[in-house]
Amino acid sequence: MKKFRADLHVHSVLSPCGDLEMSPDVIIGKAKEMHLDIIGITDHNSTRQCAVIRQMGEQNAITVLTGAEVTTREEVHCLTFFETDEQLNEFQKYLDMHLPDIKNDVGRFGYQVVVDAANNIVFTEERLLVSALDQSIGQVEAKVHSLRGLFIPAHIDKLRFSLYGQLGFLPTGLKVDALEISPGKSSVDFLEKHPELLHYSIISGSDAHYPHQVGSRVTVFDMENPGFGEIKNTLEGIGTRTLNFF
Repeated sequence: MKKFRADLHVHSVLSPCGDLEMSPDVIIGKAKEMHLDIIGITDHNSTRQCAVIRQMGEQNAITVLTGAEVTTREEVHCLTFFETDEQLNEFQKYLDMHLPDIKNDVGRFGYQVVVDAANNIVFTEERLLVSALDQSIGQVEAKVHSLRGLFIPAHIDKLRFSLYGQLGFLPTGLKVDALEISPGKSSVDFLEKHPELLHYSIISGSDAHYPHQVGSRVTVFDMENPGFGEIKNTLEGIGTRTLNFF
C-alpha cells in the first residue's frame, strides 16, 4: 500500500464563482506545488473542462478524477466522478437536459468558459451553471450509479447547499459512496451529532475556487495505486485500504 494525497473538490474557470486564473495549467501547477497525487475537477453542473485538465495531469503524473458538482432540485450539492470518457459524456448529456434555461449574468456571477491547453476560450456556457437541476437528489444518485460513477454529497456540515442544510437528514435508500466535510472543519463534532453517519467513509477537499486554495485541504488515501477502481475500493473500505484527511 502507498499513501496518495488527494484534493477531490476543485473548480476551474468554467465555474461562474471560480476565478479566471483557475486555468488547467494553473490548477496542475498548483497541484504539483502542493504535492498532490490526485485531484477531482468538480465544476458546477458541467464536465466540459475535465478532459484538458486530465490530459495535463497525465503529463505531470497527477491523476485527475473527472466529474461535476451537481446541484439537485433540493439545492443539495453533490460531487460526482466517472472513470471513462463515455460515462462522462453521457452524464454531460444528462446535465444539459436537466439544467434550466436561465441565462448567466456575467456581471453578477462571473464568466463560464472552457479553455484549451493554451488557455484559448473554446466554449462559453450561456446558461447559469449554479442553478439547480430539475432532478431530485435520488434521481441524480440513480443516474450517477447507472453510469458506474461515484456519488458523494458535498460539504454536508454547511448550513446551505448541503444534505443536512437543505434536508436535515440522509434519505433512506440514498446510496452514497462517501460524505464530504467542509474544508477547515473536523468531522468529530458533526459525527457526534449524527452517529447514523459513523459507518460511512468521510472525505474532505479544498472546494478551491482560487489558485491559492488548491491542496489546502487534503484526503490521504492508503491504497495500491491512484486509479479510479482503487479509489472506489478505498471508499468502500475493502481490505486494508484506509483514508484520512487534514
